[in-house]
This record gives sequence, structure tokens and C-alpha cells, in this order.
Amino acid sequence: MDLEEKTEELLETIWVSIKEQDRDNVQQDEVCTGATEELEKLVTAGYVTVSNGQLSLTPRGEPLARNVIRRHRLAERLLADVLNTGDSIMHEKACKFEHLLDRGLDDSICTLLGHPKICPHGKPIPPGRCCQKQRAPVSSLVSPLSRLNPGQKGKVAYVHAPQIKQLQKLMAMGILPGAPITLIQDFPSYVFQVGQTQFAVDNEIADAIYVRLLQNEETADAEVTSPPPKTVGGRWGWRRK
Repeated sequence: MDLEEKTEELLETIWVSIKEQDRDNVQQDEVCTGATEELEKLVTAGYVTVSNGQLSLTPRGEPLARNVIRRHRLAERLLADVLNTGDSIMHEKACKFEHLLDRGLDDSICTLLGHPKICPHGKPIPPGRCCQKQRAPVSSLVSPLSRLNPGQKGKVAYVHAPQIKQLQKLMAMGILPGAPITLIQDFPSYVFQVGQTQFAVDNEIADAIYVRLLQNEETADAEVTSPPPKTVGGRWGWRRK
């Protein structure tokens, strides 16, 4: 059953309120103000149940709601990383765009973006089948630093660092969205250059840095002219040129 936009958005709100707050249900008044008609459609379709003012997702409604969230956050990621859409209109455009993503197209976009784990606002993107297989027929425009080949260049798209200390250290290294970045070597550690500084990090950190790859006709803002540096001990080693 295809749902109208407003009904699908209500299902999305219910999923977030329950699943991302680790609850079994949510108060109807908390999420359904002014959306009585949409709620009736979800109940009639068998996606949501209502009991004593509490809303719960059914086994049929939960995967559908999860997919709506996935499409919305992938749309935000696409708008931010590929189309450079500003944050002020990103959510609005993503709400429209998510409804255009047919089944299977979301996996292609996910692969194109390098199977991102978070949306531009730091919220988790539910993984799809393509994320489990880690393969698809198209090349990624955005990839973790760990998947780049030595010599590949790009710009930092975003950073996925679950621990705040990791994020703070990456920011202190100058690894910010839009910063030009070049992978110099990938063994025994990952050595890359941002600005005039070269860093050596382990696989976990290289996995956290997502890079928007430059096309062949593009050039990076910073060229690496010195030979690859020796690996510095520790997870956060670096040396200045």
C-alpha cells in the first residue's frame, strides 16, 4: 500500500519516537497532534496499533517505517554531499525527495555515497542490504578514507566518529567538511595530507573520515610534493612538512 506524504511522515515520526528513544510505544498526543486522519490510515493499513492512547508499530509497520527513515536520511546525505544543499532547506527538500526513491534506488544511492552511517545531522542511517554486501554495480562518489587508493584526492565530506574525543581530535587535525585531503599510503598505516600537514592513523580512524572524491578533470586544492612520510607510532601520529 502506497502512503501519502503526510501519512508516511507520521509513520516516520512514530518510528523515531519509539526506536531511537528505546521505547516500546509512544503517547498518541506526543506525535499525532493535528494528524488524526493520517493515524487512522496507518491503523487501517495495519502498520500501527492504538491502545489506551499508546501507539505501537506492528511487525508489518516497523520495517516500512525503518525504510522511510533510511530513504529520508539518504536523501539528506545526497543533498549535502553531492548537491551541496544548505542546511536551511535540506530537511524540506529531503522530505520531498525521499518519496521519489523507489525500492532499490535507495540502495544505489547508498552505494554511490559509500554506505554512509549517519545523516548530515549525526543521526544513524539504518543499513540496507547493499551495506551488508558492501558491493554494487556503481562506484562511490563518497568513500571512507580507508577505501581510497594511494594518490587519490578529494575533499572531506563528513566525519563519523561515535566517540566525542575522536571527533575533537579529528577537528583539531583540521579534518573538517570541505578540507582538501590526499591519501599518501595505506600500509602499514594510513598516511594522508590535509593542508600542509601529514598524518598517520589506524584503520578505525581512516574508516571515520568520509571523502568526496574528485573527478579526473578536477585538481585538489593542495598538492603533495614531498615523499611519503614514515609512519609515526600511535593512532594519532603526524608530522608537519
